[in-house]
Formats: sequence, structure tokens, C-alpha cells
Amino acid sequence: MTDHRRSLFSHSFNRRRFLTSAAAIAGGLGASSLVGSRSVRAATLKTVRFSEAVHNLGYINLYVGMHAGIFKKNGLDMQVSAAGGDTQTFAAVLGGSADFAIGDATMAQISRENGGPGVVVGTVVQRAHYFGVSKTLQPITDPKAFKGLKIVTSPEPNTNYSVAKRLLEKAGLKVGVDATIVPVNPGTEIAAMLAGQADIAIAYQPSVAAAEAQGAKVVFDFSSYIGPFCNTGIMVLPTTIQKDPEMVQALVTSFEEASRKTYADPAFAKEVARKEFPDLPGDVVDKAIDAELKFLIPAQSVVTKQDQWQNLMDMQVYLGNAKGSVPFEQIIDNSFADKAVASLK
Repeated sequence: MTDHRRSLFSHSFNRRRFLTSAAAIAGGLGASSLVGSRSVRAATLKTVRFSEAVHNLGYINLYVGMHAGIFKKNGLDMQVSAAGGDTQTFAAVLGGSADFAIGDATMAQISRENGGPGVVVGTVVQRAHYFGVSKTLQPITDPKAFKGLKIVTSPEPNTNYSVAKRLLEKAGLKVGVDATIVPVNPGTEIAAMLAGQADIAIAYQPSVAAAEAQGAKVVFDFSSYIGPFCNTGIMVLPTTIQKDPEMVQALVTSFEEASRKTYADPAFAKEVARKEFPDLPGDVVDKAIDAELKFLIPAQSVVTKQDQWQNLMDMQVYLGNAKGSVPFEQIIDNSFADKAVASLK
């Protein structure tokens, strides 16, 4: 499975072919649920085509920024679409149908390692926002206790697959022998676990809180296990930065302001989350936000810190998904984030 991930960006995978595939994937984003307003755009606002990997509460800073009018205040009209996974969201940027993407920033790293473009200008999720959820297991404190279990995650190359695989291997467990990973479509992990396809699901909010409402419980916390971790980065092409640095600055500044509001006003974050996930009971959404903030999952600042990035790279290099050959200062451009922090003091 690791070979599949690398082949996506390898020299043997013709880049023109990849861009064609990216454009095809990106073309389908119009069918995805739009988070942005379809109303007539104000002439003074800059339209931003923004791709999120999946619609989930790890990205609460994005939704808070939109509902609070922060992006509009900074001159941006956000058109947000859910791509369906980490690979697809970066493909939208490479294919030209999105200006920015948020998802596993390893995608930009792999692209750069193989001669392609990609820059990370900020962090949106600063911890691994995954929880092990089960209806049958007791809390797990030693990763060796995963031995003999069936574990459901999104398929490789999605991050919850990566963190689960590394957890098992660091515990001395061989995937497919000592424990089994069952890949399912992103967002369906909980349903698969509840249907009996696995003992435990590696999932994110608000699905975790919804599962708890159905009698499941959190038995493992990846955010504490891994520590600081660039789970989700803002990815953009260098040509976009060169062409419109003002747009990039406005977007990064908006994320910085939104991240501060999320933590300063949890009640507003819950209000926003209820609007973004109207099909879930309000108390379930509130519990999900409480968990997100308790475990410091949404970024407290858009600045990408070296320890966050190093933990991500350590995992991806260990799994063979990336070489880690592009230095921090070449793949991470914190100049916009630093200006955002300075402007909001």
C-alpha cells in the first residue's frame, strides 16, 4: 500500500498524467457540498477556491472564520468544497481547480521530493485528531494491546491509516499478521465498526461523539500519544504566491484570527459546528467541540512549528511515504503566518 502512495507522485508516474487526473478529480468537486455561500458575490471580495479534504470538526477554525465573517472582513469570498480525501484535495490544487487545499501536508512534501510544486503556508490542525472508538474494548494504554484486533481506518494514504500503521509497527506488531487494518471510505469508519467489521475505528469528530451517543466509547487518544503534529496544513502552489501574495496573506491572517476565536469563544464554535452538522443532535456536536478543544486539536496559531512538522515527517519517513529530503525552511513558508501574528497583537 505504501508503494501506491509514492507512485502517485513518483517520477515513474508521469506528472502530466497526474495533472490530468487532478483536473478530472477537481472537476468533480462541483458536485460536492459547498460550504461557501451561493449568493451573489460582492464585487469587492476576492473569490477563493478552497478545497478541504473532508468536512469534519478538525477544521473548525475554517468554519468559525467563515461564520464570523473573518474571511470576508479580510476581503475574501470563500468557496469551499470537500474533496473526499487528502490525495484528492491536493490534486485539486495541482489540477488548477482550487487555489488552496487543507489536508495532509505530506502531499506537498512528496510532490516537492519528486520535482513537483507545493508549499505549506500554515497549520489548521496541530495534533493528530483521531480517536480509537469501540463498543467492545476497554481503554487501551499500551499500544501492544492492539494485537489481534481488526482496526478500521480510511485507506492509505489518508492520515488515520498512517498513524494507525505506525502505532502498530512501533509496538512491534506486524500489520496483516498481528493486527489487521480494514480500509473503508473516509467518513464511514464508525459505521463499519458499529456494523461489526472491526473491533475499533480510528475516526475523527463529530463522528466520534456521534458514536459515543450510540453506546461506543473512546478507548485510545492519538493526540496525546503523538503530541505536536502538523495533521493538516494549508497547501498552495508557489505560482499562486507569486501571482497574488495579497490573497495568500489575507487567507493566512484570517486563519490566525479564526484560530484565536475558536479557543476564546467555545460557545460560538459550538454554534458554528451545529450549523455545519445540522443532522447531528446539538449535544453530540457540543461534546465533539469540547473534545477538540480539550485535546488542543485545532491549531491555536496558523504558524507551523518545527516540532509539529518533524513529528509528521518522522512518521511518513518511517512508513516510507516520504524521504524527508526537503528542509523545513524550503517546504514551510511561515512568512505570511508571522505577519498575521504580528498584525493581530
